Amino acid sequence: MTDRYRMTRFLSSANELSQLPTDTGREIALAGRSNAGKSSALNTLTGQSRLARVSKTPGRTQLINLFTVDESHCLVDLPGYGYAQVPEAIKRHWQNVLARYLETRQALVGLLLMMDIRHPFNPLDRQMLEWTRHRGLDTHVLLTKCDKLSRGPALATLAAVRRELAAAFPNASAQLFSSLDRTGLAEAQARLDAWFGFSATPPHA
Repeated sequence: MTDRYRMTRFLSSANELSQLPTDTGREIALAGRSNAGKSSALNTLTGQSRLARVSKTPGRTQLINLFTVDESHCLVDLPGYGYAQVPEAIKRHWQNVLARYLETRQALVGLLLMMDIRHPFNPLDRQMLEWTRHRGLDTHVLLTKCDKLSRGPALATLAAVRRELAAAFPNASAQLFSSLDRTGLAEAQARLDAWFGFSATPPHA
């Protein structure tokens, strides 16, 4: 794996956009439905088992958590969305904060969107994709937990997701990913490298 991500460290948490660091450098955000495997993916991408707290309780992440790769590159773990037991006021707050973050944050250069391969394209995933398409923000879908499917069905789901993205969300690409067996790790890190400017050319979608 890319060793540079092993140096990633927790920086700060924010409940409002005003609490974020100065809007400079490059940021890559991680988003996804609660329990889609976002925290596990962050840990796998950075080669650290405990960088992001992994909870079996969906909806646990309710702050924007920032992790520094180095002084000018940052990974941003956004609150998981769509968990029914989160109070309605918190849902409304985070919908507003997420929309404004995606629309206005100048340091944001790409979004990794986690979708459980068994349940892709729920309505909130589509809303997230609509936001990124509206802004023209490069988005890369990690079809997480692909180890839960055999190879044939996993590839068939990937092909179907790519077809839908190409038709409706041309700013987005997709790949298989598993935190358990590290499927797709090199491909996902190559995407991070391209967005951060560590490599000259982006990986093939």
